[in-house]
Amino acid sequence: MKKLILATAAFAVLATAALAASPFTTVKTAKGNVLAGEKGMTVYTFKDDKAGTSNCYDKCAQNWPPVMAASDAKPDGAYSLVTRKDGAKQWAKDGMPLYYWVKDTKQGDTTGDGVNGVWDVAKP
Repeated sequence: MKKLILATAAFAVLATAALAASPFTTVKTAKGNVLAGEKGMTVYTFKDDKAGTSNCYDKCAQNWPPVMAASDAKPDGAYSLVTRKDGAKQWAKDGMPLYYWVKDTKQGDTTGDGVNGVWDVAKP
């Protein structure tokens, strides 16, 4: 019985850790290791942002979709949350909001790096 209780407790701890894990992974690309979000897509930072504040809206956000967070998401280590103008939550790394680039079509694409001199791949 003790073994069953311990096994159940261990499983619960592991399951909770898995649920709390960062929504990001590292992907190897031609630019080296980059931070990737959903479906392994590269994420970027915008030099016109300030830590904790997104300045990418309207047409900018159409081309550079924000990496949105669930309403119940919690900060995790280097990953924090930024509140957008509409109240939605966006993921940030080291305070800098994160975005996708619409021209990246598959895992490992980094075509947004350096666009207009203000977009950079996010590094793990």
